[in-house]
Amino acid sequence: MASFGKPSHRATVLLGATVLASLPLIGEIAQAQTATSPTAQHKTHRKHATKHQAASARPMAMTPTAAAPAASGTSGTMSHPMRAQDMRPYMAPSGQSEAVNSSAENIVVTGSALSTSNNTSANPVQIVTAKQIQQTGATTLSDFFQRLPSVGSSGTYNTQTNGTDGASCLDLRNIGQNRVLVLIDGKRTTINGDSNCVDLNSIPVQAVSSVEILKDGGSELYGADAVSGVVNIKLRHDLNDANITLRGGITGHGDNRTGLISAYKGWNFDHGKGNLTLFASYLSQGGISQADRSWSRHIPAATDNPGGAANNTYGSIITPNGTFFGENTGNVYLGNGQGGLTNYSSSQRYNYGPDQSLVNALQNSSFSGDTHYDINDHLSLYSSVLYSHKTSTTNMAAEPVEGSVPPSSLPNAVIVPEDYPGNNTGEALQMYRRMTEFGNRENQSAIDTVTGKFGADGEIYAGWKYDLSYTYGSSMETTQFSGVGAYAPLLQEYGLSEVDPGDPNTLLYYNPNSCAGSAGCVQSNVFNKLSPAAANYANYTTYDHSHYQLRDLNLRINNNHVVHMPWQGGGDVGIALGMEHRGEQLTNEPDPLVQAGNSLTNTVAATSGGFNVTEGYLEGKATLLHDVFLAHDLTIDAQGRYSSYNTFGSAKNWKASIDWAPTRDIRFRGTIGTSFRQPNVYELYGGQTLSYDTATDPCAQASSYGAMAPTVVANCAKQGINTATFQSSGAGQEPTLAGGNKKLQPEYGRTYTFGTVLTPRWVPGLSTSVEFWHYTISNQIGALSTQYILDNCYDGQQTNLCGNINRLSNGQINTVSAIDENLGVFITSGLDWDLNYHFRVTPQDILTVDNNYQQLLSYKTQNTPNGQYYNYKGAIFYQGGSGQPRVRDYATLSWQHGPFSISYMFQYIGGMHWNNSTDFLTYPSYGRIKTPAMIQQDITLTYRYKKWNFEGGVNNIAGKNPPFLPDSTENTNAAQYGNFFYGRYIFLQAGINF
Repeated sequence: MASFGKPSHRATVLLGATVLASLPLIGEIAQAQTATSPTAQHKTHRKHATKHQAASARPMAMTPTAAAPAASGTSGTMSHPMRAQDMRPYMAPSGQSEAVNSSAENIVVTGSALSTSNNTSANPVQIVTAKQIQQTGATTLSDFFQRLPSVGSSGTYNTQTNGTDGASCLDLRNIGQNRVLVLIDGKRTTINGDSNCVDLNSIPVQAVSSVEILKDGGSELYGADAVSGVVNIKLRHDLNDANITLRGGITGHGDNRTGLISAYKGWNFDHGKGNLTLFASYLSQGGISQADRSWSRHIPAATDNPGGAANNTYGSIITPNGTFFGENTGNVYLGNGQGGLTNYSSSQRYNYGPDQSLVNALQNSSFSGDTHYDINDHLSLYSSVLYSHKTSTTNMAAEPVEGSVPPSSLPNAVIVPEDYPGNNTGEALQMYRRMTEFGNRENQSAIDTVTGKFGADGEIYAGWKYDLSYTYGSSMETTQFSGVGAYAPLLQEYGLSEVDPGDPNTLLYYNPNSCAGSAGCVQSNVFNKLSPAAANYANYTTYDHSHYQLRDLNLRINNNHVVHMPWQGGGDVGIALGMEHRGEQLTNEPDPLVQAGNSLTNTVAATSGGFNVTEGYLEGKATLLHDVFLAHDLTIDAQGRYSSYNTFGSAKNWKASIDWAPTRDIRFRGTIGTSFRQPNVYELYGGQTLSYDTATDPCAQASSYGAMAPTVVANCAKQGINTATFQSSGAGQEPTLAGGNKKLQPEYGRTYTFGTVLTPRWVPGLSTSVEFWHYTISNQIGALSTQYILDNCYDGQQTNLCGNINRLSNGQINTVSAIDENLGVFITSGLDWDLNYHFRVTPQDILTVDNNYQQLLSYKTQNTPNGQYYNYKGAIFYQGGSGQPRVRDYATLSWQHGPFSISYMFQYIGGMHWNNSTDFLTYPSYGRIKTPAMIQQDITLTYRYKKWNFEGGVNNIAGKNPPFLPDSTENTNAAQYGNFFYGRYIFLQAGINF
């Protein structure tokens, strides 16, 4: 997205997470015309700031004398990468204009390595200030980003507790978290080695100065993974005072208690030539259990035919006393817990909802240090370090026993022989059992993330600037997963021995002396509960380790005024160039028992690999006309990047843009560019992993396929399955094999945007913009959903997918293979409308209206190369996955009266139509088929008294619950509606500057 120009006044930012009693921001060009001199409290750093104003592209937080960023709903210019800044709360003297000095130097905008002419840019950029983040009461950056319309539900968020290890990863435009690049202060940072993304939970909210979101790609300037855009998180630097802030919060249900303490101290030394700033914080978030929310306590099994509440089947068919499927008859039995069997009844299904976490419990300790020393105009040395120690805890229902998967040589099914004590059915039985004797599973992760950056910048000669830096990052994680059980000891205690050891297809025989000679082993029966001693012998706790390393050497050179156009009204030509050499390595070592497939939990193979890339980029920007008739400003920009990978050879990306303002009141802009993304380490080298994906077996619900039902029945019959009597053991979650693929090829993309910006002089304080955006990605890397594979195999539309489905001899699904592959083309497009209006009602009263709106126009994908396009606009995958609402909106209305301010925030998510990844559900075949529009309302009050700053607020004032979706996990969509999980949330904060 392009920048809009100068804001009308400064943001008054309160460090250390205190709510700022500042004036709201305006992010447009025309408002920058009223001049004002900086107040005395800012003069300390202005001299130092001026020396670096047009220097390197090393983004840092802005100085008070530079243009302040635009409001969150407004596309605007980014702050200049100057180090010096006084971040104490700013208050203009009574009656003094808050407008930025119109003579302020040009600023560097994310999306360009050059300063923008007249503080404008063709690239669409959204700016979020520290105040706007903190006034929401967001505990983590992830909690805030979920509010923004451009942030999709294809990322990872704190309300997704199964397998995320407490990580939170950003997504833009629903294009995927592996296609957005997250920077800190304009440079690459360390990712979470387990989740393969920048973990937003490890970045303290109180350390953030602003966030800049480039929303039209950025591969040509920043590298291959900037497909959907770039998120530049700018931290606070160059402080010369101190702050302590305390915050606490609790939900209306009395849970998810949060506590925060943060502090910073900054020192200038050697007459302002140098600065040292230290920051530390500790955050604790208590988490939420599904048992504590009425809407998530009882879990209906997922179905491909949601016929309404009357047709819901609750819970899992895998019960604590065991569920047994007859090998000959297909009859289903339940253990009675007393050594016998009863006929299956849906009323005895296991409701696992109360045993699961709804929101992760988190603790994060962070420390950062930043220092620089200016030797002269040609050499300034700088360094910074950011360290985080984060732990998370989440609970899951007790571990199920279903058999092994490759590469295990243990039996792939637990077949209880006919002569087993208590088996009076006359046939062998396949057992599925929930091991409640082990207790609920608990996942605890601890991750240490550190990023160190060292560099030098300054002026080379005659306006040429340089910035040379080296970044090293390391992320080490250990995950402890208790209550998962060990397969072989459990079979031993049950007296089930292999007929053909080492063959996963082996039958089992009853061995009444299987525990003989094994200390701690307790002879047990599959139709009875394990004793505590027996459970202790068969239980197991896994320990997994991952390590990611980043090494990045970066050189940037730029000159904003290389030559001046020789004609009347011509402007300057600027040139930027640079090179980068980056290496990334990743190892993920699951527990040895898990790798071997000999635990009861999901099998995960080890992953190890890396790559290195050498890149060079060149940018040229020319102001063709300036302040002439019908050309207040006409600027063109071209960027190109050459990348040489040791894995896939070379690639070239480019972008071109134009920015034309016929008058000061209106501006037109457009960009077009390409992208290239090589497969990441997990996509290439990730070992196979077994997971239980939300899906249903077509052979257990053939009648739901309408006109295709006869085809489904016939295809199931070919495998010996009678659809009239078949009961699936999957319980709405089918075992799915996922993993990397060394045969993957890179993705290629094309992005273009065009729009207009209006900043009318006759309506002071108003800025608005409209932007059309369009992305195309070819050869997209991804995995087909389990339901898509099952549906298209059995309804005959893609019979080649039947090879991905492996069934046991009794017809039950053993695994569905859904490894990464190159799919077809992906296309998405939409409109953004941003509005910001700031006006003074009285000398003491200021009102600000800020709105960010997104309209989705298309969201189409080919699930197979050259295959059918599926348009998922307005769809939500009710069995789990992302949602693509047609309309999203986020608005803020703020009123400031002297030291007091109040802000009302409004978030709107349009209604969506249920989709099973193949079809939209329709009446009258189904019951509920849509999710209603959702509205969240928040309010925040702030008050400043001398050096003290106070803030309090209520999120989700109405206490609305998320809408229902039969996803077999939480009864809703965690990524789309996570902000509603908390219910009503209340927070208070106090901070002092000294």
